[in-house]
Amino acid sequence: MTARRLEGRTALVTGASRGIGLAIAHRLVDEGARVCITARKETALKEAVEELGPDVAFHVAGSAADPDHQQEAIDRAVERWGGLDLLVNNTGINPAYGSLLELEDSAARKIFEVNLLGTLGWTRRAWHTVLADRGGAVVNVASVAGLRPAGGIGFYGATKAALMHLTQQLAVELSPTVRVNAVAPAVVRTRFATALFEGKEDEVTAAYPVGRLGEPEDIAAAVAYLGSDDAAWTTGQTLVLDGGLTLNGGV
Repeated sequence: MTARRLEGRTALVTGASRGIGLAIAHRLVDEGARVCITARKETALKEAVEELGPDVAFHVAGSAADPDHQQEAIDRAVERWGGLDLLVNNTGINPAYGSLLELEDSAARKIFEVNLLGTLGWTRRAWHTVLADRGGAVVNVASVAGLRPAGGIGFYGATKAALMHLTQQLAVELSPTVRVNAVAPAVVRTRFATALFEGKEDEVTAAYPVGRLGEPEDIAAAVAYLGSDDAAWTTGQTLVLDGGLTLNGGV
């Protein structure tokens, strides 16, 4: 049985129409939370809410980097359920795969805007709207690509490295009211990560001491822990979720 560590609490999860974000929303609901999920596509969000249960979930569609969308989603979560206890900044993009030397400036700006400035915007607005008075937790989804160079996703990794530092800075600035932590997954079996393992899964998996790639549920379990009172003395940390990959020097 899943522990009910989040009974009666409200969470907002960005990028939650599928993949890791949806798995996080499922785990939070399983642990007793009510959730507001966001993403760009209305249809996918509606389907996700049906999965989660309309009595414990609702959606707000929009771009994760749009300040108006951020404020609307936070306000609607507070209006519907009387508060907000956990913000999960899961949205991340990587529209360009290849060498940094071939990266278009426009793509780099978009990655930075969503992966870093978007996370800061969500956190800042949640703080000013509700968390400063109510308290709570923030969990950011980073990546092991932010720990060391990774072929093809170099600028994505740079933004995730910055996100881990941002997590530490926010943990200091929002203390003692709000705890801020991050998770840093290696390759997780999602559509987003397909280019990293499709057609070469056996080769990729061989680098993982646990013998498999990650699953969205692996990340969801860690996020639920960091958002719960079990992590009440943990802030400013990045929990690496990599099946042992970095023990062998890999990313």
